[in-house]
Amino acid sequence: MTTEQPAPMRVSDPARVRALAHPVRLELLSYLDDAGEATATECAAHLGQTVANCSFHLRTLAKAGYIEPGAPRGRERPWRPATRERTMMPDPQDPASVRAVRELGEMSLRREADRYVEHLRRADGSGAIEPGVISLTQLTTSAFWATPAETTELLAALRALMDPFVGRTADPAQRPAGARLMRMFTAVNPDMAVDPVPAAPPQED
Repeated sequence: MTTEQPAPMRVSDPARVRALAHPVRLELLSYLDDAGEATATECAAHLGQTVANCSFHLRTLAKAGYIEPGAPRGRERPWRPATRERTMMPDPQDPASVRAVRELGEMSLRREADRYVEHLRRADGSGAIEPGVISLTQLTTSAFWATPAETTELLAALRALMDPFVGRTADPAQRPAGARLMRMFTAVNPDMAVDPVPAAPPQED
């Protein structure tokens, strides 16, 4: 049975963006994405933080709309992601929004780079990662010319390619034998140092 997924979240409000721009909150949200739901105590054990500190940051994430209360387990109160697809989109008319997304982007890029490098260090001649798994590790860069409409279509196609895997995070029963938790990070941006192709001149009758 396919579990219905919450609608993607798109955020440009600077206060909500900044609510995520904290190392502990990024780690908490990542853990909840992986675990499906967890209590503050479980989060503290996973992150090596105090329960009080995790509780504070979980409440901040909830206030910003990134997480929500899960079903109570007796006296325990777990948290779960409001959605697992979040897009931070700077509002070009709001300088504070642009700054907030930039700051979160810098933090997220460093976090992903550190995680990827650590993965490679584990595989660097140590035999810690078997060949069949290390072959799944890739670093891809590319440059291409595309209109805004074409780029929007490309991003939608990339999201569609991920759709068959989305339900497996929330429902372990959907994971086939041999499946591993895979990490993928993508970033798309126009190169503002290169001028766009000028519009074609109007044709004369």
